[in-house]
Amino acid sequence: MPPPRFATSSEVPGLAARRIAADVVDGVLHKHRTLDDQLDGTGAHPGLKQLADRDRALMRRLVATTLRRLGTLGHVLSRLLDRGVPTDAPRAQSALLIGAAQILWMDVPDHAAVDLSARLVQADRRAAKYAGLVNAVLRRCAREGAGLLDDVQGQPLDIAPWLLTRWIAHYGEATAKTIAAALGQEPSLDLTVKSDAAQWAARLHGEVLPTETVRTLLHGSVTVLPGFAEGQWWVQDAAAALPARLFGDVAGKTMADLCAAPGGKTAQLAHGGAHVTAVDRSPARMARLKDNMTRLQLTAETAVADAAEWQPAATGGFDGILVDAPCTSTGT
Repeated sequence: MPPPRFATSSEVPGLAARRIAADVVDGVLHKHRTLDDQLDGTGAHPGLKQLADRDRALMRRLVATTLRRLGTLGHVLSRLLDRGVPTDAPRAQSALLIGAAQILWMDVPDHAAVDLSARLVQADRRAAKYAGLVNAVLRRCAREGAGLLDDVQGQPLDIAPWLLTRWIAHYGEATAKTIAAALGQEPSLDLTVKSDAAQWAARLHGEVLPTETVRTLLHGSVTVLPGFAEGQWWVQDAAAALPARLFGDVAGKTMADLCAAPGGKTAQLAHGGAHVTAVDRSPARMARLKDNMTRLQLTAETAVADAAEWQPAATGGFDGILVDAPCTSTGT
């Protein structure tokens, strides 16, 4: 197998970002690798370091749009392919998915989405024979895709059937479909700030929620936003910021944060003055937590262990234990 290729100075603009996006999509769909592990920490795609901030933001949006709309993309492509998506060449599948996602939902010229997707396939030994197919299917998607989307408007195609069935049982069909529709939208960027939420909301063109979370609609690489490098805030969904606040004043208290990575709640407790031990069973995710704490200039003890079996070294116990168990990332 040839070594992975990264960007070169003479490469077609945007191709490197799309190549890495295709690698990440392949990792999720065929190699059972999580999205987080491929984007951050020690297991992150090595080509990310070669991308400019703008291309890195494009890559993330390509991946997020493709995975968020995977069911709908599968439906559209099934209508455009007589024999279905090729199964013997993962790069052909990812090129079709990413290309169609750009055409249907992203502000990318159709000709660029088609051309760069075909180039992705041409560069892959196993998929090269499908370059003509990818080109033809995506050109047809540009002509007919909007109509195919209209035909399934309101259908929750992007939710696994078993999960949709459970939602309907718990919430009713109308509410379940509303949840499914909300998950199809690109989410806002929520931030927990160290101080002066109003000032950061103004600087980042956002608003302060009643819980003091700063919410902004900015998209792209967070690393280039004001205050990131200085460790003045961290990305944390508004709902995820609630559990740590239930403890009230934690100054001087000894706390354990189980299932801690990537560290938002650990950071909250440490910033509040607590002595925190963060526990997570994933070494890669724990490495990410440590990186975040270093940037934020906060400290915590760490332990890589399964929380169900972890035996703390301290004998004095804890004043509080936070367990925000891993969720299914469904937003519920």
